[in-house]
Parts: sequence; C-alpha cells; structure tokens
Amino acid sequence: MRFLMMHRLDERVPEAWNPSQEFIEKMGAFIQDSIDKDILIMGEGVVPSEKGSLVRKAKRAGITVTDGPFTEAKEVIGGFALINAKDLAEAVEFAQRYADLFQEVEVEVRQIAEFEDFEVQA
Repeated sequence: MRFLMMHRLDERVPEAWNPSQEFIEKMGAFIQDSIDKDILIMGEGVVPSEKGSLVRKAKRAGITVTDGPFTEAKEVIGGFALINAKDLAEAVEFAQRYADLFQEVEVEVRQIAEFEDFEVQA
C-alpha cells in the first residue's frame, strides 16, 4: 500500500523554514535509510506560502486565486513524502520516526486510493 505523508510547519517560525546543518544531515540519513529499505518512494520540502498561491473553485464564485502568505492558516504544508507500508499502522510508525527529527511538526498520514480500490460500474 502507498501512503501520503504531509508535514505541517508553523509559518510564523522562521527557523522551521531555515533548517540547521545538523537537521539537514539527520534528515539526509533518514531519507537514505528509507530509500534503502524501499519505504520512501519520493519526498520533497516546499517553500513558505508567501511564494505560493491557493486556487479555489466554488459553484457560485467560479475559480479564484489567492496569493500567499495564507494568513488564515497558522500551520501550512512544509513538505510531503510518498511511502510504501503494509498498512496504516506501519505508515503511522514511520511518520512517528519522521516527526521525531523535528522540534515541532504535525504529520498527516493518508492512504493513497489505488485504481483497483474502486468498483467499476457496469
């Protein structure tokens, strides 16, 4: 099974977006170990929301685009990882080890909906 992990950082904390050399080295080792064990498929960090946009579509308003930063959000997505795990429990255990690398972080774990998970309507 595949799972998506999205980690959220407090956008108001500059240190969250400027990791130390020690953090970079720990994260690099964690990533390499996860790749070697065929857990990590891919993962990336993202830049703060001030350099992004939010696209919304509503029935009555159509499509709107809001440029960052997103002041209504305290925590924003700081990165993501796509992983292999046998079940949700194993994915959560991996997310806990991942979260342990940070001072403060929130990690959401969601199972990927595979094509074969959907029933074909005849």
